[in-house]
Amino acid sequence: MFAPGVDPEKQTPLKELADENSIPFYQPKHIKDTGVYESIASYKPDLGVMAFVSDIIPLAILDCPKLGMIMYHPSRLPKHRGGSALNWPIIQGETKTGLTIIWPDQGIDTGPILLQKEVDILPDDTVGSLFFNKLYPMGVEALSEAIQLVKEGKAPRIPQDDSQATYEPLCREQHGIIDWTKPAQEVYNLIRGTNPQPGASTTWRGQRLKIFDCQLIKSAPIGAPGDVTSVSEEGFVVACWDGSIMVKRVQPAGGGKITTAEFIKNANLKQGDRLG
Repeated sequence: MFAPGVDPEKQTPLKELADENSIPFYQPKHIKDTGVYESIASYKPDLGVMAFVSDIIPLAILDCPKLGMIMYHPSRLPKHRGGSALNWPIIQGETKTGLTIIWPDQGIDTGPILLQKEVDILPDDTVGSLFFNKLYPMGVEALSEAIQLVKEGKAPRIPQDDSQATYEPLCREQHGIIDWTKPAQEVYNLIRGTNPQPGASTTWRGQRLKIFDCQLIKSAPIGAPGDVTSVSEEGFVVACWDGSIMVKRVQPAGGGKITTAEFIKNANLKQGDRLG
């Protein structure tokens, strides 16, 4: 078992599981460190299976297993190549996504397709619910299915249609800045598509305020974009261009995530205040 990107001395749940089952475990700090390829090659692997990849894998390592290397990616490639394939479909308002098992090459998510699965993005799905409730369990099953296909000699290598490819950057804090003058659905998609990471943000009294759990209100707002139009135990409502957002969980600057009830009390937030 191979787990790069972690302190070699750190005891992780994966390492504990490997030790309990007498499975050889190698945990280098960087995949390109000296000796990593030699260590992998010493096991004479039949097949490499990558469940989580955040780096460009050297070609020598990709070619090391006798039957090749396969990799999980949380989108229906060639759409949403890149390291934030969970965020962007939600941010862009898509209603479907999926996963792909590919034979990785030296490009970024460009290798031939072994198999794909599709899932619905529900109107209230967040990155968290999409991954943990759907793409994670489906990914475990898909990798098992892919391994079986390789074992039986039936695993296809379907070239990706590069003309249909999309590639987005890593979704960082600068991509999650809320513009309250946008349509409410766009703001809602942005908040969902950055929850739990990196979080959508606005400003409150000159300080950054991240917004997480929320609810879309489609009726016409009763204030200007960014106005706090109502405050209750359930949360506070912020006006957008054509609707509103009921905010239910936030993270003030320098603090942890809290309910809006706590924030309203601590910050003395009231109707008529303004965000952004």
